[in-house]
Amino acid sequence: MRLDKFLKISRIIKRRQVAKEVADKGRIQINSKVAKSSSSVKVGDVLTIQFGNKVLEVKIQELHESTKKDDAAKMYEIISEKRINED
Repeated sequence: MRLDKFLKISRIIKRRQVAKEVADKGRIQINSKVAKSSSSVKVGDVLTIQFGNKVLEVKIQELHESTKKDDAAKMYEIISEKRINED
């Protein structure tokens, strides 16, 4: 599954276009490698996503073509969530 589609379906990022922009700016890594929006993700991959001054690290648990809001959180497990201090 494409990275931007996974981020939208799992509701980590609400819109696919926003997910594409974030990925193409180099703010997302898959298994410690910089990823593009078209990169493939699979179960077990670890995503590191930088949102402004927040870094979210998640592990992919499940892949679905579509999902209900209640099931979206089951698609990933949050490993860590850190704030970056920008003075």
